[in-house]
Amino acid sequence: MENTCIILLNYCIILSFITVEVRKGDIVNNTQNTLNIWKLAYHETKRHSDTMFAFNIYPCTIPADFTFVPLHWQDSMEIIYIKRGKGIVQADFKTYIAETGDIFLILPGHIHGIRSIEKTRMEYENIIFDMNFLGSGNVDLCSQKYLQPILSEEIHFPTHICKDHPVYNSVSKCLDASDHLCSAQYKGYELGVKGHMMILFSILVQIDDGKNSHFNEQVNYKNLEKLKFILSRIEADYDKKLTITDMANECGYSASHFMRWFKEVTGTGFTSYLIEYRLGKAAKALRDNTDDTILQISEKTGFDNLSNFNRLFKKRFDMTPKQFRRQKF
Repeated sequence: MENTCIILLNYCIILSFITVEVRKGDIVNNTQNTLNIWKLAYHETKRHSDTMFAFNIYPCTIPADFTFVPLHWQDSMEIIYIKRGKGIVQADFKTYIAETGDIFLILPGHIHGIRSIEKTRMEYENIIFDMNFLGSGNVDLCSQKYLQPILSEEIHFPTHICKDHPVYNSVSKCLDASDHLCSAQYKGYELGVKGHMMILFSILVQIDDGKNSHFNEQVNYKNLEKLKFILSRIEADYDKKLTITDMANECGYSASHFMRWFKEVTGTGFTSYLIEYRLGKAAKALRDNTDDTILQISEKTGFDNLSNFNRLFKKRFDMTPKQFRRQKF
């Protein structure tokens, strides 16, 4: 999709390896367990747009562009629109099999990630925009009555809108129209994009049932903060030794309880998630054609045994690190 609003060729790769922003602030005390954490912000801090027009559409393909998008959160609104194929989308503690046409609505501050299904390709659009783009910061009726309550989750709408949902056709038409306008960039296209997005949210507020159903109704925000902390630790220390015992202690859990909890909230085991994350980092280093040897890359991404790294890499990518490095991207 050419001429889309500031499409970045390597956006998907950048998104997969989000920079940690650590703010050492007040320590949160939890009297019910031993979890003491910094106010960490493991969230995407990359600016996706000009503040004058805070709206972007990024076409992505998984696994062609990257292996997976690790769990993360951001301050902007994100819509994941599946254009072709099948994959896995996670929103907070719920995992979905995403298929062609599916739409996922991710509010600011909520954890989400994307994974591929083995030997299956998925093409999708990341539609990312600041809610201020719609006027959430304005002092007017639309902001006070609708946009602010959406951000504070007083107005609720589903995360997943599939083709058989009553509002699917109306919502998808708004997204398709915005996509077309960003591609064509006619004079005044910005007004059209903003108008279609306002219509989209006007549709969503009509299906508010008064229940907190944006994500899983069982979302436990204390658990959500614990998960954010663990994800922050992985991002910051993936190149170091991270044990289940250490992570369990950070959460105030036993090792066995931590393993069950992590798999329940992420859909995968902690060790598997950590290996996948490290392999993604290694793949990026190989793709970037650094001067590091394969041994150095394996060590810098947390693998202390080269043969084990080679075995895991080949199992994941169906080729050796050396063969992967020779690929043209």
